[in-house]
Amino acid sequence: MAHFQYLALDAKGEQTTGSIEAGSEADAISQIRAQGLYPTQVVEQGKGTLNAASAKGKSSAGGKGKGKAKAKKVSGGKVKPKVMMIFTRQLATLIDSGLPLLKGLNVLAKQEPNPVLKSTITSIADSVQGGSTFSESLAQHPKLFNKLYVNMVKAGELGGVLEVVLTRLAEYMEKANKLKNKIVSAMVYPFIVMFIAVAILVFLMVVVVPQFKKMFDDMDQELPAISEFVFNFSDTLMKFVFFLPVVVWLVILFMILVFVFNRWASTKSGREAVDGFKLKMPLLGDLQRKSAISRFSRTLGTLVTSGVPILQALNITSDTAGNVVVSKAINSIHGAVKEGESIVTPMSASTVFPPMVISMVDVGEETGKLPDMLLKVADVYDDEVDNAVSALTSIIEPLMIIILAVIVGTIVIAMFLPLIKMMNSVEQ
Repeated sequence: MAHFQYLALDAKGEQTTGSIEAGSEADAISQIRAQGLYPTQVVEQGKGTLNAASAKGKSSAGGKGKGKAKAKKVSGGKVKPKVMMIFTRQLATLIDSGLPLLKGLNVLAKQEPNPVLKSTITSIADSVQGGSTFSESLAQHPKLFNKLYVNMVKAGELGGVLEVVLTRLAEYMEKANKLKNKIVSAMVYPFIVMFIAVAILVFLMVVVVPQFKKMFDDMDQELPAISEFVFNFSDTLMKFVFFLPVVVWLVILFMILVFVFNRWASTKSGREAVDGFKLKMPLLGDLQRKSAISRFSRTLGTLVTSGVPILQALNITSDTAGNVVVSKAINSIHGAVKEGESIVTPMSASTVFPPMVISMVDVGEETGKLPDMLLKVADVYDDEVDNAVSALTSIIEPLMIIILAVIVGTIVIAMFLPLIKMMNSVEQ
């Protein structure tokens, strides 16, 4: 039997050292794990020494370290949702494979390329090592970890299923980011096409049409009405483009209007009016409503499934709704549930939730499978959003092509009609 020295982490993530008798290193590791410890270093006595830096400040009984470095503080910056999703999924995988939380955080901190997230993970690891819970450590960084994230982790800690909750969080973030990208693509695509159409129109009017106008002015002949209209519009546009003071003043006026609108939209009444208009917009309003319902259902379903109490889950869902009108509807549900009513009653009174959602939630309450039903609603509306985006794109694309074809065709006809008229005159 040989003597082995070891450095290990306990369930709280605190380091401890000690020695043990075993027939081999593998046997020693098995005995250490049987004690509820997670070995990070095992060395046979006389054949090496433990890493002094790792064990600094630790007693053999597992006392708290005194030589801990100060945590780096985040000085600002943002982290993309995709990066946060990858971090969450990696941490869930490490914990599920048996690695202690503190060790997992240290491993991810070393390999994280994003400086903001790297600094944050290091700070969280130091906080956990200092005796704080994981959820308490996350709450110290609200810019990266919102209430949804913190409360789900807290529920996972209390239920002893942290790795399961982190996996659900990663899936939630992945689907939420995918949904957001669909909405953005649906709203950005028409503006891109419109910008290209306007750019082509301006190019034709400022560069091409003036050349034809000059040629016809030299011929001194009467022009068709459509040609007169196009040439006059070109002259007006030329004066507007090259009269820079007017353009500058218009740009300044536009910036002032945007600033005033943003200030008004940041007020309570303004935000409510803007969010209400978003849900009623032609074409895009239905898309906004479906995405809001999907977010509500997925957030609430994920929270309740993870063990967060329903009232607390409704509060978090309201805070992360992203739309004031939807948030007010969720608050009314919270008030009704607090008074002992079911979720369905206030949902029916609201104009936000369609009958299909209300019926599915009602079935979920009656069967005791509300979280599963909410997640099914979210999946259904994710598909609805996907179909709506595809339908919107399929409508806008040919519509823009037709509009552009009509504009370009009108300009071409206006330029060549006088030439055709002149050629007919010559033949006669």
